[in-house]
Amino acid sequence: MKKTLLSAVKPTGTVHIGNYFGAMRQFVDFQDEYNPFIFIANYHALTSVSDGTLLKKLTLDVAMDYLAIGLDPKKTTLFLQSDVPEVTELAWIFNTLTTMPYLSRAHAFKDAEAKNKEVNVGLFDYPILMAADILIYGADVIPVGLDQKQHIEIARDTAKKFNHTFGETFKIPEPMILDEVKMVMGTDGRKMSKSYGNVIPLFGSDEEIRKAIMGIPTDSKGVDEPKDTATCKVFAFHELLNAKNLPEVRKRYLEGGLGYKESKDILYENMRAFIAPMRERREEIARNPELVLKILHEGGVVARAKAQKKMEEVRVKTGLTLN
Repeated sequence: MKKTLLSAVKPTGTVHIGNYFGAMRQFVDFQDEYNPFIFIANYHALTSVSDGTLLKKLTLDVAMDYLAIGLDPKKTTLFLQSDVPEVTELAWIFNTLTTMPYLSRAHAFKDAEAKNKEVNVGLFDYPILMAADILIYGADVIPVGLDQKQHIEIARDTAKKFNHTFGETFKIPEPMILDEVKMVMGTDGRKMSKSYGNVIPLFGSDEEIRKAIMGIPTDSKGVDEPKDTATCKVFAFHELLNAKNLPEVRKRYLEGGLGYKESKDILYENMRAFIAPMRERREEIARNPELVLKILHEGGVVARAKAQKKMEEVRVKTGLTLN
């Protein structure tokens, strides 16, 4: 039997190339090798989106994005997190096994606390809901960026604690982190994130892509001066795309003769060529939203059936079922 692969994207804004290279591309690459369960994490989105109309739009947009990158609903179970309410029930059970000091070490909470943000309970408890998402479907591998590895570790710890307390129930999942990607940096050199405003939108217009690329900061070296490929933020995107002209670009960087303006122009053309086919598919999919809703509904039925079976076992072992 194929191993189960599971991951998700939170519908809180425009999908960017960091999402694509960090995780989404793997969904397509491995959908023949694994049994993928890919969901849109709209429960998680409620920690930051408080507009119902907006959340509906963002959720449908992400579903279209998944399909546009090549996700095949005949091979991949694509569904909404909220179509499987059993995950919130399981999260509550996990909450009773999890201490507050343990959760207070989570990166997202520590980051928010360091910035003196008022943290809602949903954000604090975010890793436990994610653990429920992962464990309820018996996931074997989780494609994530390096920055998400801690969430998988929390899911593993939670599974082990439940198994120790109530008996062997959950698989221990493994993170899948591609060595050549790990964490995609944004246009400012920090991790690419919608909250930092340093993204290149995956389905952005040519104008949006050009504006983002031209805004990448560089040093003051002239055209003829050799440049450091290891530290240049523009070259990092050249390597990420790995276009046919990458060897030539690298050579001109090291020997001199390539200015940053031309480097950005080359990057823009490569990025535009890379995104264009997916953008065309995205536009075609957007013309038939009813089909997208049908795919999500059918995926939800499959996912919920699997979750319900696991929850029957959990309820018996925890004593919640009396018969």
